[in-house]
Amino acid sequence: MTIRPRVRSTTRLSEGRCHPLGATLQPDGVNFAIYSKYGRRVFLLLFDGLTGEPTDVIPMEHRSRHIWHTFVHGPRAGQLYGYKIDGPHDPRNGFRFNPDKLLIDPYAKAITGKVENVDNLLLGYDPDSPDLDLSLDSRDSAPIVPRSIVVDDAFDWQGDVPPETPLERTIIYEVHVKGYTAHRSSGVNHPGTYLGFVEKIPHLVDLGITAVELLPVHEFCVEDFLVKKGLTNYWGYNTIGFFAPELSYSTRSYPGCQVHEFKTLVRELHRAGIEAILDVVYNHTGEGSELGPTVSLRGVDNQSYYALSGPPGEPYRFYRNYTGCGNSINPANPQVLRLIADSLRYWVEVMHVDGFRFDLATVLGRGGGEFSAVSSFFDVVSQDPVLSRVKLIAEPWDVETYQVGEFPVDWCEWNGKFRDTCRRYVRGSWGQIGDLGRRLCGSDDLYGDEGRTAYSSINFVTCHDGFTLLDLVSYDGKHNEANLEANRDGTDDNNSWNCGVEGETDDPAIVGLRQQLAKNHLVTLFTSLGTPMMLGGDEFLRTQRGNNNAYCQDNEISWFDWDLARSNAGFLAFVKQVIQLTKSYKALQVTKFLKSRLMENLDLFDIRWFGRDLDQPRWDDPSERTLVMQIHGREKQLVEYYFLLLFNSDDEPHRIRLPELGEPFAWRLKIDTSRPSGLDFMEIGSEEYVRPTGVYAANPRSIVLLMARSMLSLQGT
Repeated sequence: MTIRPRVRSTTRLSEGRCHPLGATLQPDGVNFAIYSKYGRRVFLLLFDGLTGEPTDVIPMEHRSRHIWHTFVHGPRAGQLYGYKIDGPHDPRNGFRFNPDKLLIDPYAKAITGKVENVDNLLLGYDPDSPDLDLSLDSRDSAPIVPRSIVVDDAFDWQGDVPPETPLERTIIYEVHVKGYTAHRSSGVNHPGTYLGFVEKIPHLVDLGITAVELLPVHEFCVEDFLVKKGLTNYWGYNTIGFFAPELSYSTRSYPGCQVHEFKTLVRELHRAGIEAILDVVYNHTGEGSELGPTVSLRGVDNQSYYALSGPPGEPYRFYRNYTGCGNSINPANPQVLRLIADSLRYWVEVMHVDGFRFDLATVLGRGGGEFSAVSSFFDVVSQDPVLSRVKLIAEPWDVETYQVGEFPVDWCEWNGKFRDTCRRYVRGSWGQIGDLGRRLCGSDDLYGDEGRTAYSSINFVTCHDGFTLLDLVSYDGKHNEANLEANRDGTDDNNSWNCGVEGETDDPAIVGLRQQLAKNHLVTLFTSLGTPMMLGGDEFLRTQRGNNNAYCQDNEISWFDWDLARSNAGFLAFVKQVIQLTKSYKALQVTKFLKSRLMENLDLFDIRWFGRDLDQPRWDDPSERTLVMQIHGREKQLVEYYFLLLFNSDDEPHRIRLPELGEPFAWRLKIDTSRPSGLDFMEIGSEEYVRPTGVYAANPRSIVLLMARSMLSLQGT
């Protein structure tokens, strides 16, 4: 066992306190507190550098309610530290203590670097043993384990006030912090960093974005199998520090700078009126399966923190793997709930973030193994005065269950059914108009009960996990060869269409059709009720060259090529105009469902449905690919207007009869996705009057938006 006695005899210690957990800076030193129910001895190690021996090894002799604590007089912000914990080593029964492994504090607010398993030193077992994880590896991992950092929470927020944008006015932009500015074309001073992101905030403002949903910024591990292939974990869904911002997105100018620079990013987003939503991974950790590294929770208290299972005789040897990542946390344990809640509150109160998107959120609802919307985790969040007021977004599935529409009333959800329906309809699949109608109206079949609203639905067509928008209309199949898994990884269920040629092409007809279909997706997204989320870079047609699982591609496959914003300027202008349209009219922001009974032509909640001849839509006809939707809106000062959306995913044109509105209303063309850039969106005052023939010729695979306003509306708009 490589725990040595104290080497700095002058260190002055006090009992300290059992709360708060973690390293808490005070005027005369630091209070250290760590939970370990089954640990027998806990040692605090202090370091002066990223490598080398500890300057002090301090036995923590005080214990309250399973929390070990001590106060060390003298250390300041920037102090490096870690833990070693001795306890039972009995993997069959869930105990995996190993006093030779240096451990990252689960409450560390910053970490000095990346966890990499050099020469297997991070494994808690002997890799040469025939019993593998049942053995005990006595090699000291301290030389390679990143240090935890004592952090000063002080920061000049300059009067920061969160935007608190209502969901009905929220436009979400999903984006990777590094990928946003890492490409040489970004032109920023600090590419790939929090500060580089700040330099590109004006693009988001110009686009009309109200919230960024940042892919994971918690400190994460790099899996050994990726390192051996020369790849890395780019997305970051492999958390090792629930309080620590990712170091690699900082300038690394001093220990703990990642905290200051992340706060700077949030402050500047708020200054621009943009909220910061974090994609968080509390469902598992980067320690993986029983054959993974021992760097934090496993060595701190494996049986408490993880959901374990096993056959008779070794009931807790293995990890429940609802995540597909080797382990799952144990939300049935109160200490796990405390860890997650403390982390969430920290990011809201200290880091000023505005909400969270929970990766594989169903795992957190598995208090007793099966998902439940009334599990302890949801109760903890709903009664918390801090967490209950921020945006809460669930990814409502894991590898074993699909729970879209089943989360509590105060949660939003990624609506996977919206994505699938939109993709199928736009590519021309049969039998979609019935479901399309439901998605356009806010998915009341999923969210219409239990007091939820249309904005419980996070509508999206593309996200980080899958094709980009351009690739969705450019590839029939995935092309993940760069991931070095023989193209076996990533989903085959893409609902994509390549428009006749797989991948890149110079054929102007195909290029034009692809842009038309991409516009169809975005018009559908931004005119449907619900909270729209777009994938960053789709506004200027970013490509990943057909890779639909770019989790390990920290390179130009994933990075934003800002030259595309110039070469696709017409498409970018169209996206800005459509977003502005959504933000300008309350009829596209109502919180109630536009809920007509789809089989009846009833004027309920200001919506009407038509077929192409003003007849009843043929909801049950699988060959029908056209649908007409009329929305009646009212603004202040008695302004009235109508939207008429003509959907035609057929490969043939269709003449669509228009409903008569009577004076003073007249239909004018607002959007026609089949038109070239510059004519596809008509600004106020330039809209083309639709002749009183009462018919509009909808081109193949197009979406048309007509608008009729009262004279008073024209004067006040």
